[in-house]
Amino acid sequence: MTKTPKMDKVDFTQMKDGTKEEYEFLNALEIDHTRHTADRLLKALVELDESLSGYQITRLGHSLQSATRAWNDGADIDWVVSALLHDIGDIYAPYNHDEYAATILKPFVREQCKWVVETHGDFQMVYYGHHLEGHDQNKRERHRDNPYFEDNVVFCERWDQASFDPDYDTKPIEFFTPMVREVFDRPAYDPAIIRAGERVPLTDPVIAAERASQ
Repeated sequence: MTKTPKMDKVDFTQMKDGTKEEYEFLNALEIDHTRHTADRLLKALVELDESLSGYQITRLGHSLQSATRAWNDGADIDWVVSALLHDIGDIYAPYNHDEYAATILKPFVREQCKWVVETHGDFQMVYYGHHLEGHDQNKRERHRDNPYFEDNVVFCERWDQASFDPDYDTKPIEFFTPMVREVFDRPAYDPAIIRAGERVPLTDPVIAAERASQ
C-alpha cells in the first residue's frame, strides 16, 4: 500500500487555488502557532527595554510596575494582564500603541479591560497635555458617555501614571508569566469571557489584604 507523502508546505501560489487538504494542513499549523502566543508576548515585553528612554525606569519596568500595582490592589487576572500589556505597542505602534495593545487583548479579556487599554492614551493627556503645544489635556472628555469612563480614570491614576518609581517593590516578569499563559490559553471571543457591558471593580480591598499577607 502506497502512503501519501506528508505535506510540509502547500503547492499553491494563489490562495484561490488551494485544496481542502492544503487548508486543513495550514489550519493545523495556525492552531499550533496560537498556542505560543503568550511566549511571544512575554518576549515582546522584554524588548520594551529597547523602547522609550528618559524615564527613571524602563518601559518593561513601567509595565511590570503597573501590573504589580494592579495585583496589590486586589485586581482580577483580566485587569492585571491588561495592566502588564497596556504599553506593549510602544515599539511597533508609537502613534497608536493603546489600540495596538487592545487589539492583542480583545479576544481574551473582558470588554471593559479592552476598552480601557484601547483609550488610555487619551486619558493620560490629563497629566501632561497642558505642557505640550498641540495636545489636548481634556481629550478624555470625548469618552465621557462611555460606561467604562470612570474605570479608565482609575486605571490611569492608580496603575499607569504612578508607575515610574524606581523605588517601588515591583514583581518580576516571572511572577506574571502564569497569568499571561492562562489568559491567552482561553478560547478566543468566548462571550462568557468578554462579558460585554459588565463592569468589574479595579480594586478589591479584601483580596488586596489577603495578597499583602502572603
